[in-house]
Amino acid sequence: MRVLIAGGGTGGHLFPGIALAEEVATRHPRNDVIFVGTDRGLEARVVPQNGFVFEPIKSRGLKGMGFVKLVLGLLTLPLSFVHALSLLRRYRPDVVVGVGGYSSGPVVLMAWLLRIPTGIQEQNALPGFTNKVLGRVVDAVFLAFDEARAFFPKGRSHVLGNPIRRGLLENFLRPRSQHERFTVLVFGGSLGARGLNARVIDALPFLEDLKGSLHVIHQTGKHDFEQVKQAWAAGGFDAEVREFIDDMAAAYLGADLVICRSGATTVAELTVCKKPSVLVPFPFATDDHQAVNARALVDAGAALMFREAELTGEQLAATIRALKDDPERLKKMEKAAGQLGRPEAAREIADVLQQLSLEKWGALTGQPRVGEPLRPREKTP
Repeated sequence: MRVLIAGGGTGGHLFPGIALAEEVATRHPRNDVIFVGTDRGLEARVVPQNGFVFEPIKSRGLKGMGFVKLVLGLLTLPLSFVHALSLLRRYRPDVVVGVGGYSSGPVVLMAWLLRIPTGIQEQNALPGFTNKVLGRVVDAVFLAFDEARAFFPKGRSHVLGNPIRRGLLENFLRPRSQHERFTVLVFGGSLGARGLNARVIDALPFLEDLKGSLHVIHQTGKHDFEQVKQAWAAGGFDAEVREFIDDMAAAYLGADLVICRSGATTVAELTVCKKPSVLVPFPFATDDHQAVNARALVDAGAALMFREAELTGEQLAATIRALKDDPERLKKMEKAAGQLGRPEAAREIADVLQQLSLEKWGALTGQPRVGEPLRPREKTP
């Protein structure tokens, strides 16, 4: 089976696609996956690093853009459709899946016109513009939250959770680890690190008495790295400050508490890794969807949520202190998070894709193709 995954732009869209690709590629030696996205998005770097074929496409956003960018987006649209058609004819995929982001629109729509089975994966409780449009025509809609059902046709919607990369899945089966010091993991995502970094720095003066009993792992992003590193050092705290954490599985495993944004992929990782969290939704997320994501964890008792505009350093410090001093509450939050986890999401989505391919092409190997198969997947070290 050959699957083409379209979209990206942010880690929230891309990483579920990577997780799905891992599942598809390891099912059968003849399975392969192609990613299509923009050369400006995260996918241009991350997809090749994970050993998958990446094809760039010219595409721009339309919703929420200023006049000039809207005009550029409209002018680019015909080229996007032509480029998408060319890629679909070259690779002849058995199934096409959009994972969100404006580059997914032209590819999925052209696949639908070519009568190739199509699906979309909506990571958030509140769907994005592109997926709302595509949801009207695709064969399958894969959802992570029950709240998203209302936006899509009932007969084609599957609430299966967000696919999680294999490196993180092992955490779901691991028992709670005991740490010498209370360990806090902080990260803000690819777009939302700055505001969260500022709140954490503001909290340091109120955590002075915890220096000896607190360990912190803080992913800052590129722009705030030096400032945050200096702030932790000046305060005399034991903190591992990094621009980017490559091994998130190890970071989650070592954490007693996570302070982060509430993008859909992050929320899914928290539940699979069974981590209690303090969520600060990114205030500029489209339609405030991160707050909706966070509410699902808060309602289940797995997290606390604070609005960035209302959160002070003193309040954040008091929250860290209260949770540190209440291990029973942390255990309850961990259990609640784990009950929301969907570690089988990638497998279940791949099952549906395989069924769509079989129904359309009549064979597990998919449609007939001319030429050699794609090169074997070789993950870059």
